[in-house]
Amino acid sequence: MRILRFYKIMSILLRYGVDEMIPRDKLPWWAKVGRPCLFWLRNQHPDQPMGMRLRLALEALGPVFVKLGQMLSTRRDLFPLDMIVELSKLQDDVPPFPGEQAQRVIEKAFGFPVEQVFSHFSQTPLASASIAQVHEATLKKTADGAERQVVVKVIRPDILRTINADIELMQSVAQLAARLLPDGRRLKPVEVIREYRKTLLDELNLAREAANAIQLRRNFADSDLLYIPEVWSDLTRNNVMVMERIEGIPISDVERLVAEGIHLQVLAERGVEVFFTQVFRDSFFHADMHPGNIFVDPTRKDSPRYIAVDFGIVGTLNRDDKRYLAENFIAFFNRDYRRVAELHIDSGWIPAHINVEEFESAIRTVCEPIFEKPLAEISFGHVLVNLFNTARRFEMEVQPQLVLLQKTLLYVEGLGRNLYPELDLWKTAKPFLERWMQEQMGWRAVLRSLKEQSPRWAEKLPEMPMLLYDTLQGMRQQQRSGAEWQRQQLELEHRASRSHWWTTLAGSLTIVAGVFVGFNVVLPQWFTAVLVLSAGLTWWQAWRQRPGRKRR
Repeated sequence: MRILRFYKIMSILLRYGVDEMIPRDKLPWWAKVGRPCLFWLRNQHPDQPMGMRLRLALEALGPVFVKLGQMLSTRRDLFPLDMIVELSKLQDDVPPFPGEQAQRVIEKAFGFPVEQVFSHFSQTPLASASIAQVHEATLKKTADGAERQVVVKVIRPDILRTINADIELMQSVAQLAARLLPDGRRLKPVEVIREYRKTLLDELNLAREAANAIQLRRNFADSDLLYIPEVWSDLTRNNVMVMERIEGIPISDVERLVAEGIHLQVLAERGVEVFFTQVFRDSFFHADMHPGNIFVDPTRKDSPRYIAVDFGIVGTLNRDDKRYLAENFIAFFNRDYRRVAELHIDSGWIPAHINVEEFESAIRTVCEPIFEKPLAEISFGHVLVNLFNTARRFEMEVQPQLVLLQKTLLYVEGLGRNLYPELDLWKTAKPFLERWMQEQMGWRAVLRSLKEQSPRWAEKLPEMPMLLYDTLQGMRQQQRSGAEWQRQQLELEHRASRSHWWTTLAGSLTIVAGVFVGFNVVLPQWFTAVLVLSAGLTWWQAWRQRPGRKRR
């Protein structure tokens, strides 16, 4: 079975000429010999560019490879722009599996019939993707007599087996590509597939997705920027999730947004604010913000609000990462390339042996032409990509959380420019970042820290007298123990000194006795001289090593 799947994958790649990405002189001997034999698997699209052929091949290979292509479309640091554009066109559109089968999966997960919790369940899927599909349902009336419209997300049956089989084959192909591709070492195909596998497995766990949704909903409770649907955690399992059904306009349907009277400039600017709020305020951001997962609340015209779904992929940043990014962005705004170079080295992402002047010059070479353009024409996401690419030349390894951040920022910028082409993302982001930096430093940061820590201090304050008393008692006991230890050491040294002198005296007398015997017994004179010399050396060495002697 695995051999047949491998043959199918290779035949599709050959039919679309994807093998031409590997130079012929890099192919192993068995590939050079075997390729002419597969004459019926030649490139059937010779007139199409490589990027389009790669996209068509991934679509033909199925949903697992489509999602791989979607992930690769965010890695502008790995592929040329024309290939990235083609990969961005990949759509996660998969035929649904039967609704009766979905209902059986739900009932098995719940352990009871769907009629027990739903007054209505539609077996016709509302939407279908490679990992899961969604069904409409209505929860039974609650105590207040209200019925809630919900959606039930169901993982495809046996999808884990398919994913594991394809991932194993991908890993084999990645290992081969790492050896054969000219840029195999830089592209890191094995690491890319490993990262992709983790992402897929995270998406398969709907309990994890539900937890992510609950966290985001709490972060944006009563917010005018972003709405997160409610999740019923008691009806959520690893392969089933029940979530509030939302009514919104797809973010990609610009014509409908205009027809509804939505203020597009405000909507675009709020998208930027949503992103930076998630990253810098919460350190927890929705990392899959493609157009299919973002909607607009149609009830708000002049103060539009986003609605997000699909929380399988989220990103997090620690305090050091946030500060590093914010200071880098501000330094870029101010065209302070020296500061950018120093930040990279201070953060430890660039080795300390790198020449800061050379790194500064490389950054200036990449970024200075960008600033010659009008601000509205500058891509914020591309600046970040160029920063990472330049840093990698100086031995920087991009952190996984920054790859997710880069992907999300590119999504946000693309959505914003699609809504309002004149969007100046730099101008929108700079005040937010400067305000955040001010809050992290100076008296405001001190006051906030005092406010955050005051409950903990108030809890510990009654214990302070006893803690202080115990500390002083411990110090006193330590002093007593130290004095006792010193007395014991002096006594041991005294005993060692007496033992040493007695040992030295006994050894000397023994050797003298031996010499005396040697003189009274017929022995060679040279032997007697050696005995006398050995006795003298032994006594002298013992004298030098006596206890208490000061060493120079």
